[in-house]
Amino acid sequence: MDPYLLAKWLHILSSTVLFGTGIGTAFQMVWAMSSNDTRVIARVAGGVVLADWLFTTPAGLAQPATGLWLVWLTGYDLTEGWLLATYALYLLAFICWAPVVHLQIRIRDLAREAAQNGQELPQAARRAYAIWFALGWPAFAALTLVFWLMIAKPDLWF
Repeated sequence: MDPYLLAKWLHILSSTVLFGTGIGTAFQMVWAMSSNDTRVIARVAGGVVLADWLFTTPAGLAQPATGLWLVWLTGYDLTEGWLLATYALYLLAFICWAPVVHLQIRIRDLAREAAQNGQELPQAARRAYAIWFALGWPAFAALTLVFWLMIAKPDLWF
């Protein structure tokens, strides 16, 4: 197989898995939290944590690897403006995602404990969810802009 087509396919596939898993797990978490049912929240949050380890993490690692491979294969300069913007936006998405993983684990654990004890979801879980929700928006926006940059490859001023 042509190395360029392989790199491009892997890059597109991993971006689809990264973005799709992010949107899918976000929807599931929001849906579960709106139920106010600690059993549902614990089960869904557990699935979200698992999905991050099985899908998001490998896809997130594949993205820069396949991206750099594509840059090398196509001969782009690593310091082109649209690539620099992409690096910064990807870093922003990662900076938002890293604490989200911890917050999801916390929500899962607090919901499990509350469900086992027949209690309502504690405020600590609701606070963790509020931070989780807030961090999702800049990550979503950053990855959406990365998609645009990959397609448009605009001439940027830097």
